[in-house]
Amino acid sequence: MNYNSSKTILQASGDPLTDMLRGLRLDGVDYGRCVLGEPWAVSFPAQKAARFHFIGQRGCWLFSPAKEWIKLSVGDALLIPRGDEHVLASAPGVPPVPIGRYTIEPVCENIYDVSNGCDGCKTLLFCGSMHFNLDGSHPLLEMMPDLMQAHKLMANAPGIQHLLDAMAGEVTMDRVGSGGILARLADVLAATIIRSWVENGCGDATGWIAAVRNPDVGKVLAAIHLQPERDWTVEALARMMGASRSAFAQRFAIVVGETPAKYVLRVRMHQARQWLTRDGMRVSVAASRLGYDSEASFSRAFKRVMGVAPSHFRNSSSEEHS
Repeated sequence: MNYNSSKTILQASGDPLTDMLRGLRLDGVDYGRCVLGEPWAVSFPAQKAARFHFIGQRGCWLFSPAKEWIKLSVGDALLIPRGDEHVLASAPGVPPVPIGRYTIEPVCENIYDVSNGCDGCKTLLFCGSMHFNLDGSHPLLEMMPDLMQAHKLMANAPGIQHLLDAMAGEVTMDRVGSGGILARLADVLAATIIRSWVENGCGDATGWIAAVRNPDVGKVLAAIHLQPERDWTVEALARMMGASRSAFAQRFAIVVGETPAKYVLRVRMHQARQWLTRDGMRVSVAASRLGYDSEASFSRAFKRVMGVAPSHFRNSSSEEHS
């Protein structure tokens, strides 16, 4: 799924957090159908993209980002939103081997077969990397837990079971086009996992989520995130909340923990970084799109928030695509 054809994962619902998340999109990067003979252990290094795993045949173990061993059963699916380091293994204690050292054969575009050549009992996995249209330090992704498991959300999201059943059928049958169908199902399942987590209160998350769900400030935060290019003034935001400029600024700072101007600037610079790294946008174009009079003034603001000049991300993006 490429960026231009990706669908928003949530529809407007009246809840500010849900409305904000409707702009979150997934771009499938690559997927692997893994056939692993026991004993085996695969280490997945930390990366910017999210990780997705589906257990197709025989259970296995996860050494989670929280450094805990978790037993996984056939039909389990999990999402690691920020791509933290973790291990999947046939049993705890098996020495892990980096995923890059396994035999990886391309099947079709963005789909690979992964194997370890061992003759022991076989485990069948479907694993993938997914890019969100936001970077991992954005509040929308920072608020997510390190690990999201489908079975923990199924009680309030019956659609998840249907997706798991469909994936189980595809991953265990070596049929023509199964890799592509699995990739599409994985995209939908990951989006459904996130939506169910949001609709069920985001677990025990607090802080920024509590600010978004504040009846006074939530709709203001949603508007800022949905339209980061807009020239948001304190006056305009205060009108949205129906308060005076001073009352709004004070209320916003108490709930969010920083001033409206600082928060708007941070969201805008995160958006600019996405344009530079994901889209390869020129610094001058990003500056103009955000309403800056000059590239220099934009660069100063960007460096103040991100710690480095925008050219750093622009050059990195150029190298990756060269």
